[in-house]
Amino acid sequence: MSLLSSHQLVFSALHCRTRPPSITLFPWNKPITTNDTVRFLRCPVVPIVPLGPRVSHFAVPATAEDLLYNGGATVAVLGGGYALVRVFNDLTRRNILHQGMSRKLVHILSGLLFLISWPIFSNSTKARYFAAFVPLVNCLRLLVNGFSLTSDEGLIKSVTREGDPQELLRGPLYYVIMLILCALVFWRESPIGVVSLAMMCGGDGIADIIGRRYGSMKIPYNHKKSWAGSISMLVFGFLVSIGMLYYYSALGYVQLDWASTVPKVAFVSIVATLVESLPITELVDDNISVPLATMGVAFFTFHN
Repeated sequence: MSLLSSHQLVFSALHCRTRPPSITLFPWNKPITTNDTVRFLRCPVVPIVPLGPRVSHFAVPATAEDLLYNGGATVAVLGGGYALVRVFNDLTRRNILHQGMSRKLVHILSGLLFLISWPIFSNSTKARYFAAFVPLVNCLRLLVNGFSLTSDEGLIKSVTREGDPQELLRGPLYYVIMLILCALVFWRESPIGVVSLAMMCGGDGIADIIGRRYGSMKIPYNHKKSWAGSISMLVFGFLVSIGMLYYYSALGYVQLDWASTVPKVAFVSIVATLVESLPITELVDDNISVPLATMGVAFFTFHN
């Protein structure tokens, strides 16, 4: 073998050696649209594989760094929720805030803050499971205290009407289950989950506060509900829904045609308000009927 031939063989072997595949990392906090491609360098051809739309919107794969990031976000959101309950418990204990008002403010703020916190998590497809872990922990707390396996007086005073631990197994438990459902099923890419939580937290929560204070005029078919409460639910539910959709639209998670979105949200708000006003509370809790009705109507409205 000649010296020239040996050099050619060495060069050919080096040139044809497969390079280790690289991992493309995308920004944490905002999905982007990109035309990037991943090149797999082999010999003798160099195929070009375009990234699919789902891959280009999320971080791939779930690395240790991704797990650490989402774990930290989970701890932060859990800490924020715990601090919120502690603050209102302290206000109730000092008689600065009535227990009923404290309960409704926790109802409103905890769900909305949870919804606002979703962009804190990474763009990994597994991020929704980390977010859902937050209400899951609260779900377990409600079960443990509701069955009197332990007693957290602060929790009981903050989220129950009369201080009965068994109340934790009804409205509050259904509430956190809906938070889990919306996070897992809809997440940040769908306006359905956003509007459902906005109506349950913002709309229904405000309706109870306004209705108890200014609800002297009752609805004819349900004397436990008032015109003031229903109107406030319609108005605030609509405004909170629009605000949350604008929030996620500004961050790039959803793209909306506002000329058609606003009437759709208004229609969904009207239906959710009608469902909340029905005399079915003894059969179905508002924390179940309102979000489920909103999901159903929003699904058909936003997909048509």
